[in-house]
Amino acid sequence: MNTPEAIQIVWDYMHMGHRLSKADALLVLGSYDIRVAEYAAQLWIDGWAPYLICAGSGTIHSDSPVWKEFVGSTEAEVFAEIAKGLGVPADAILIENKSQNTGENYKFSLQLLKNKHIEVEKIIVVQKPFMERRTYATGKIWLPADIALIVTSPPLTLAEYPNELVAKDDHWIHNMVGTLQRIKEYPAKGFQIEQEIPEQVWNAFNCLVSKGYNENLLK
Repeated sequence: MNTPEAIQIVWDYMHMGHRLSKADALLVLGSYDIRVAEYAAQLWIDGWAPYLICAGSGTIHSDSPVWKEFVGSTEAEVFAEIAKGLGVPADAILIENKSQNTGENYKFSLQLLKNKHIEVEKIIVVQKPFMERRTYATGKIWLPADIALIVTSPPLTLAEYPNELVAKDDHWIHNMVGTLQRIKEYPAKGFQIEQEIPEQVWNAFNCLVSKGYNENLLK
């Protein structure tokens, strides 16, 4: 297995393939990839849900945030400004700017909805393409069983995903490899539900680790 083949195998596995249906809220998880915010805003504009929750504190407390736009702000607030700039009205946006991991994204967003007296039976969560599966696995831990979960991401192919920022130093590949490791390891910690990892996918993981894509692995 060569490196491009291994990357494609893991990329394909990370996608859940969920079909969109109308929901009570959109939850967009903050990150360094602003295309996620742009896609979430378009989903709101297209009428998939009446509320857009922007979640994540991100690297606001770091001396070297991933994106210069995040200096002095949070991912949630940056994403909210992007959404407003694309036409989502401020009164449709809820900001959760305290969470620092995916579990907290869900936990604090649920509390925010409760505080706003917004009842949710179905939620659409928007993430990076290679984070779909981990986002789903985490959500199934944190969301009540009676809330339906749909996970989606910007409709980008593997060839389209890298751009001048996310492709820097192959950071996103390291991130994807670390994400797959967490899908394997985190269920035992209670952070995610168990998910089957086909042998071919795990072979691809080992291939990429052997090629040096190990910067985001668990210590």
